[in-house]
Amino acid sequence: MLSDPVIKFEKVWKKYSKQQVLNNSLRDELVSVITGRKCREELAEGEFWALRDISFNVNRGECIGLYGPNGSGKSTILKLISNVTYPTKGDIIVQGRVAPLIELGAGMHPDLTGIENIYMNGTILGSSISELKRRIGEVVEFSGLDDFINVPVKKYSSGMYLRLAFSIAVHSSADIFLFDEVLAVGDEDFQSKCLKRLATIRAHNGTILVVSHDNAALHRICDNILNLEHGTVLQGESI
Repeated sequence: MLSDPVIKFEKVWKKYSKQQVLNNSLRDELVSVITGRKCREELAEGEFWALRDISFNVNRGECIGLYGPNGSGKSTILKLISNVTYPTKGDIIVQGRVAPLIELGAGMHPDLTGIENIYMNGTILGSSISELKRRIGEVVEFSGLDDFINVPVKKYSSGMYLRLAFSIAVHSSADIFLFDEVLAVGDEDFQSKCLKRLATIRAHNGTILVVSHDNAALHRICDNILNLEHGTVLQGESI
């Protein structure tokens, strides 16, 4: 394992609002980005800390598990790494291309077929059209959706969505792979196939972060587990 950090969280805090209208919090984020002004540290009415003073490093080639109850901050960490959202305070450094699979069906266009979504999502993840043409057979075979690959994905079940999305992500040329509860969806055969693919990614020095409520599964595949509760790290557990 190379001691080469590709992800660094340094004293990261992230707050959200419980309000459906995000006017003030969105305004604050835009002002802080444009002017460099720090966002207010106190919580306004309806706001809460999703992450509190989180610091950790992930080295190249490592597989890190994020474990904890709902609302503990696991998915927020993945969203920060993939730039879906930004920290309220603290610094995050990510080195390399990221392939996020953090929401089921995210990025899929319902009216496009499976094959069309492979090309669309593959390019979003940084693959060229020529790369996708070379890998298209592997992607389809891995997903097991040969008979449905030319069907619009709006007709897919949730399990079919996941199989296609996972297959696209793990066949991309990304350096960092983010998976949110991917081990909880799909049948036993597909889950086994997923675990083998994660091992292949690691063998090629890819970096993986996995969110799961299955602690036993995380122990099987991860080098380290971050146990989270109420937005804080309780402990780092070496495997």
